[in-house]
Amino acid sequence: MSSIKETIRIAGAFVGVVVGAGFASGQEVMQFFTSFGMVGMLGVAISSALFIFLAMALSALGQHHQSTSHREVIHAICGKVLGTFVDAMITFFMFAITVVMLAGAGALLEQLAGIPRLWGSAAVTVLTVAIVCLDIRKVIGFIGSITPLLIALVIVVAAVALVGRDANLDTLEAAAATQPRGAANWLVAALLYVSYNIMAGAPFLVIMGGQARDRNTARRGGLIGGIILGVLMLLIAGGMLAQVEKLGGVAMPILLMASQISSFLGIVMGVAIFGMILNTAVGVLYSFSARILEPGTARFRSGTIIAGFLAFLGSQAGFIQLVGTVYPFFGYLGFILILCTIVGWIRSRERPAQR
Repeated sequence: MSSIKETIRIAGAFVGVVVGAGFASGQEVMQFFTSFGMVGMLGVAISSALFIFLAMALSALGQHHQSTSHREVIHAICGKVLGTFVDAMITFFMFAITVVMLAGAGALLEQLAGIPRLWGSAAVTVLTVAIVCLDIRKVIGFIGSITPLLIALVIVVAAVALVGRDANLDTLEAAAATQPRGAANWLVAALLYVSYNIMAGAPFLVIMGGQARDRNTARRGGLIGGIILGVLMLLIAGGMLAQVEKLGGVAMPILLMASQISSFLGIVMGVAIFGMILNTAVGVLYSFSARILEPGTARFRSGTIIAGFLAFLGSQAGFIQLVGTVYPFFGYLGFILILCTIVGWIRSRERPAQR
């Protein structure tokens, strides 16, 4: 039973991080998959397979090295020089995600309640910084429990969208082509999507894997997490493609789809998305600050306030624009981590685990 709990914990941690950074709004899936029409569904299949493999590999590497920090594995698989660069890349990607999440919060509150994006982002910035500085772990634990609710809502909304499709495929393909894209090519977009999400999830996977009792438990956790993400990607991308002619220019397409089913469902979905955005914003801002400054100190709190303010300024570029620029940029850099992970995983299978 303990092994099963560990497996579920690893899978849940990975899914929770990636859902917040790359799924919750639907905008990410829209730009990297749905915007390419039916061929984007092939991209989903390729991304799903990569998610499954990389989640298994990183979790197993964490267990192999008995890791308590992602730095141990990064330096082991990338070498000292390249590992230092990748470590810094992951650290600053945490800050970049904070910027995107604050922009997403502003867009969500504007779409859900008519609150101007500036004020919405400002309010969530203050809330995020306050939680990080006060280290209110119980609040984050509660917010993180929203993940299963969001997943259930996404499944319902996507299923209704697929069943309720009323436009022909040619119309949907034409409408999809008008949406902003995360890359010029569908295959590149699919690879970028995996790359930036793995950069966000790698630190958590490695640490959770390091706590696993054995390699098989760690590997199964990554496997289940990757499968869950693959199914969610397929449902979200397919559901949005079925309704894509109605989603043009919308920052939070999943929220709009839920609201079209019923206003109550839209409110519940909005609250769930808000919770996931806040949960991710707090997690990545804490990770960024803790990587640079000692947690619990006055310098940590002042540094977090400064980082939060800078992230707020960056968020004013707009959620749709940030998703289309920040994520692809770090996605290209993330290819280095993917290659190192593949090589490191192959080498780890040839050597006995560390004790």
